[in-house]
Amino acid sequence: MFKTFNQDRTYLENKYHKTSEPFDAFNPSIYHGYDYDAATGLNDDGIKQGLAELYGQIKDLPHPVSKAKAVEFVLDNTRIDVNEHDYFIGINSWNREIAAVTISKWHEDVYSNFIPEVNAIFKDHQKAFTFDTWADYDHSVPDWNTILDLGFTGILSRARDYRKKHEQNAPLTPKQAAYFDAIEIEYTAIIRFVDRLYRYSLTKTHKKAQKISECLLQLRDGAPRNIYEAMQLMYIYFMICECIEHLRVRSIGNGLDSTLYKFYKNDIENGVFTKEEIGEFLAYFMMQFSAIGNYWGHPFYMAGTGEHGESLVNDLSYLILDVYKEIGIYNPKIQVKINYNTPTAFTDKIIDMIRNGRSSFVFMCEPGMTKAMMSLGVTYNEARTCDVKGCYEFAVRANEVSTAPLYINLLKSVNLAINNGVDTFTGKELGIKTGEHFDDFDSFYQAYLAQLSHILDISTALVDKVERYLEYINPTPMFSAVSRHSLEHMQDAYAFGSKYNNTIILHVGFASAVDSLMAVKQFVFDEQLVSFDELKTVLAQNWSGYERLRAKILNSPHKFGNNDPETDMYAAALSHWLCMKENQRPNARGGIYKAAMHSALHFRRMGAVTTATPDGRLSGEEMSKNISPVMGMDKNGITALLHSVAAVDPSLYTEDFCVDVMLHPSAVSGNDGLAAMTALLRTYMKNDGISIHFNIFDADTLRDAQLHPERYQNLQVRVCGWNVLWNNMSRDEQDMYIRRADAIR
Repeated sequence: MFKTFNQDRTYLENKYHKTSEPFDAFNPSIYHGYDYDAATGLNDDGIKQGLAELYGQIKDLPHPVSKAKAVEFVLDNTRIDVNEHDYFIGINSWNREIAAVTISKWHEDVYSNFIPEVNAIFKDHQKAFTFDTWADYDHSVPDWNTILDLGFTGILSRARDYRKKHEQNAPLTPKQAAYFDAIEIEYTAIIRFVDRLYRYSLTKTHKKAQKISECLLQLRDGAPRNIYEAMQLMYIYFMICECIEHLRVRSIGNGLDSTLYKFYKNDIENGVFTKEEIGEFLAYFMMQFSAIGNYWGHPFYMAGTGEHGESLVNDLSYLILDVYKEIGIYNPKIQVKINYNTPTAFTDKIIDMIRNGRSSFVFMCEPGMTKAMMSLGVTYNEARTCDVKGCYEFAVRANEVSTAPLYINLLKSVNLAINNGVDTFTGKELGIKTGEHFDDFDSFYQAYLAQLSHILDISTALVDKVERYLEYINPTPMFSAVSRHSLEHMQDAYAFGSKYNNTIILHVGFASAVDSLMAVKQFVFDEQLVSFDELKTVLAQNWSGYERLRAKILNSPHKFGNNDPETDMYAAALSHWLCMKENQRPNARGGIYKAAMHSALHFRRMGAVTTATPDGRLSGEEMSKNISPVMGMDKNGITALLHSVAAVDPSLYTEDFCVDVMLHPSAVSGNDGLAAMTALLRTYMKNDGISIHFNIFDADTLRDAQLHPERYQNLQVRVCGWNVLWNNMSRDEQDMYIRRADAIR
């Protein structure tokens, strides 16, 4: 398929960091690959020194202007590259260097001087991980269609027009003037940066140089005309916004296939590029994000439903899949919007890739997303065209800024209820007094809800205090300029500048909490195999000396994910209770809170500081993730699991809701296996399911991979919204996957 990509691949893999050297995927931007031409600008030390000198000039300016001038300095002075091995430009300074003189200082200022009580309260809760919270800027999606329609010059021109219109109506306040000044500074600097790249490209004589020069000249002066120019513009916007301007971009395109299709169609029809040439550009484009190597993966989504109910799957959709498969990468990760109109050939192609080890896909069911979003007052059209971002979150395109700053440990409140509000990991009283003893399970269950309600009230109050200062800490002129709503209201998109300014509460350990509640009900109150006081002793001793009791509890049928009526009843009740308390709760930015069944890595982080729990879990072990069962506890098959998931009512989760499915290779082999996975998807979608992803594993293969890692260099594992390589996982992480694989034999 490729003419040059395979020869250039080694270079591309080393563009952002050297693959032969140690690498921390949680901090990818601290690295560099090959050296850039020193004549083109400053190295990292020079950029840092220059920013430190600039600080004296900008420190007293309004924050948007101060930040814009710092971004301007980096763009004017960073080293650049136009390389013979790449169709995409190079930016040397991509480690958010401006933070040292802007965002980090303002963050410290807010927490130390404006809301010092937040740190005082949060300190103990963070040690115990009853909840976790921070100022979140990691879930933005720009209006890519507007970016590609206008280009950098068009975005700046539109902002200038809005400023003139506002000034004609009334004099701008200092804050409004700073808002527009920052946009002017940043976009003028971006255009100047593209011009610098263009002029540098003219000094190159390699085979790609002319095409790159033509592209950069067009992007300097206007909007892209073809698919290569469109991808180059998207890449430049991404790198500046995420790696310099300090705001993560959590989707590449508003549907990558839909966003680029008009260019693809025009290029093919007019002979600008052949399908093969476009495939080559796509390979170079996707390889940028693979080579960056972010642990969480860089997402883009595909497919969906059009204005007239038609599927948006097109020729480019299939080409993207073909290229992705051909180059054999797992980052970027791909979210696929599916509906009843999605072509079977398209879903079959993806399913076949998944069952052959390409597990970087998550299916996003449009009926469930639409129902969930419309329950908050979002229009049907806004729900239909929603963006998918991050792992599997969804938001109104171009009109919603949803932060994700709050993770709630649902399991921790079980121990708080058992210990009358005391956290047994830290010894601190972090809950409320709900009693030392309980006469029946109903009383204990009410104590659990009281503890959880207390944690929710404390945590959301802290989040509200922080989110009042989002614009102060990290103003977003580059992102705000793309938002028509922000320009119309002259307010930062992360403050009150979006139509929907929402805040997400993410649930961690749902199934672990349900299983623990059911264990207390069955073994303490129903069967009375252990008294409540004895249970405290058991947990304090981490089950040591109580192995037989633990075995009984682990083998109890009352585990979430097994279609057990009683368990599912309590799971549904807890789910409804949480969502009723969270959805529509006013936040500090003129929006609302939204419930999310999504745990990211907190199922491990919070598990590490949660002592033994009644479900048989040992102290420090991971908890359940997303809406999935505890590892190894779903013993009645996939149908039973999906029945339990449906009982929870996915449509209550107005931000995201994902089930992790593990299947044995024998269950998905051949045509019958393909049909079975398709039927499974349809069943999940019919029951308002929202997100679903797969691991196809054989426990014996995983054990062999532990013993012989050299044989399994490319074995991928879908974790919790992203993929990792099996060999990069810790031994205890691997053991948990083996435990679940054993349960599905």
